[in-house]
Amino acid sequence: MIIGTLVALFLSWLLLRLTVREPLTVLGIVPTRQRMMELVAGMLFMALIGVINFTWQAHFKEVSYQINRDYGLFQLLGGSGWVLSAVLYEELLFRGVLLYLLIRYIGIVKACLLSSIAFGVYHWFSYEVFGSRLILMIYIFLVTGAGGWMFAFAYAKTRSLYAPIGLHLGWNLVAAVVFSSGPIGQQLLIQQGEGVYKSEWITLLFFTLQAIIAPGLVTWYLQRFYRPRMEKPL
Repeated sequence: MIIGTLVALFLSWLLLRLTVREPLTVLGIVPTRQRMMELVAGMLFMALIGVINFTWQAHFKEVSYQINRDYGLFQLLGGSGWVLSAVLYEELLFRGVLLYLLIRYIGIVKACLLSSIAFGVYHWFSYEVFGSRLILMIYIFLVTGAGGWMFAFAYAKTRSLYAPIGLHLGWNLVAAVVFSSGPIGQQLLIQQGEGVYKSEWITLLFFTLQAIIAPGLVTWYLQRFYRPRMEKPL
């Protein structure tokens, strides 16, 4: 993922030079105080959503979590580093130069919709569900596509990658590193038992939390209250 992130940075720089002849900094990668606050706020918000999601799921699925007694600092750093690299790669790919150019030429709403659709389709392959059950593919597309909209709109409104990275990172760290729900295996907490939902309404509840409530709150806040400030780089 580190190599992929470096390649994405290079290709972003090259594409900007060949198309609009602008520097890489137009993507909003230079840290400022406001951008760092947006990063932290995004992380905390989606981390909270993640904790609510997984603890409620454990309750309704009647499973529990046990602390991994073999878990240590090196596993924490390794898992967190993997998640960070994956998030940076995906943000550069889906909310980087391509979204910047789309916003410039077709406007924020259409650009964010295209970005969210691409993000949803991408997860068919990253989750290895392409060609499986249609209902599962639709579910994955809607949930990850809604997340893609949230990240894309955060990028468009803040004009930087810090807010979407924070939102994306907050969820992924809680999911993969805390609750061991991801491709990096057992991390801090290990699920005990193989629970299943006893009602389709429970599935709808968590779909609503991930695909409607969280993206809706972020979109509403950014649209109504967010005001960018001109600041010098840190």
